[in-house]
Amino acid sequence: MSVTETGRGLSFYESMAARFDVAAKKLKLDEGFCRYLRAPSRELIVHIPVVMDSGRLEVFDGFRVQHSLVRGPSMGGLRYAPGVTLDEVRGLAAEMTWKCAAVNIPFGGSMGGVLCDPQKLSQGELERITRRYTAEILDCLGPELDVPAPDVGTNEQTMAWIMDTYSMHVRHTVTASVTGKPVEIGGSEGSREATARGCVIVCDQALKRLERQRQATRVIIHGFGNLGSQAARLMHEAGYKIVGVADVEGGICSARGLDILALLEHVREGKGLSLFPEGQAIGNMEILEQDCDVLLAAATGSVITSGNASRIKASILVEGAEAPTTASADEILFERGVFVVPDILANAGGVVVSYFEWVQDRHGYFWSETDVNQRLQHIQVSAFSEVLEYAQKHNVNNRIAAYMLAIERVAFCLKLQGIYA
Repeated sequence: MSVTETGRGLSFYESMAARFDVAAKKLKLDEGFCRYLRAPSRELIVHIPVVMDSGRLEVFDGFRVQHSLVRGPSMGGLRYAPGVTLDEVRGLAAEMTWKCAAVNIPFGGSMGGVLCDPQKLSQGELERITRRYTAEILDCLGPELDVPAPDVGTNEQTMAWIMDTYSMHVRHTVTASVTGKPVEIGGSEGSREATARGCVIVCDQALKRLERQRQATRVIIHGFGNLGSQAARLMHEAGYKIVGVADVEGGICSARGLDILALLEHVREGKGLSLFPEGQAIGNMEILEQDCDVLLAAATGSVITSGNASRIKASILVEGAEAPTTASADEILFERGVFVVPDILANAGGVVVSYFEWVQDRHGYFWSETDVNQRLQHIQVSAFSEVLEYAQKHNVNNRIAAYMLAIERVAFCLKLQGIYA
């Protein structure tokens, strides 16, 4: 794949579109179909008036993009962040379409965002923003239309507010209107660690393909929020040796392996990773280039670029975050033989269990955590095998194979349905 990074770098949507174009070309899709599949179905920009705790009126910008409804209702996160843009939301919505198709669940992709800093807002202000945002886009929401889920800056409480606001407007409780909500009001067991568990499942599959053992596998985890910390615990319990972790403020490394349970308690006490007494402090970007077998990228996007890809020592890269690798870095990693498990496969555990939650809400019958985890295991293992078979068949890297598989599934449904005109 030939994609060149400019000085400013490719935007999230441009990076997605570049990969889409490569995959679509290899599939020899009709040019008109390509334009249809690449473009979002609907984009909304709303302006949210909110009375702050001080009595001052503020107006926040909000977005919701529904990329595709070809395979079913759209599903996707809602993020609250000071830097969120329509372009970012557009790209994430498209990625969600391909993610759902790659793991073969009957949804299209969507994404939402509100331009704000949740760290600087009170609980009351966040609730008022959430409820007004929901009311502004209400006509586009619902179990058969678009189902929001938590993302950066949002959580179970945010989803509970959205569900309640939606339910008040339609005059009856609709638990399937959102996913990622508390278990007590229709959430699914296993939801909180679903993305992390999915990353561990695909990492296990990568080891099997490369004929390696967990106990002999050294792991570095870049990002130690909910995803990274949960993955560290699960991998530690499974027998992996965690030799380094980092968050936005810095990290810690130890060739002997870190005591993950002690480290998690250290972080729960509000102490920085670099202050953990066992190991050596290290910078949060420097840790990416340290010696290890598996690098789990669980922080933010575009941390592995054409500038540092040649110095990545891991032989397996698992992309827990959204788009941690830039399009041009893909070529470098592929040429160096790094086994990449792309984000639309690696971090699909969250959307798979969101699908499970939607199904349970629709039926009014809920599964045990063991059932949820077993079903997740089945779907992710199957998807992993399908992507690798596609990669071998078409002689492409795993990311382009995942895109090709996903795009082919969506295109096939579109051809069967036809285009209404």
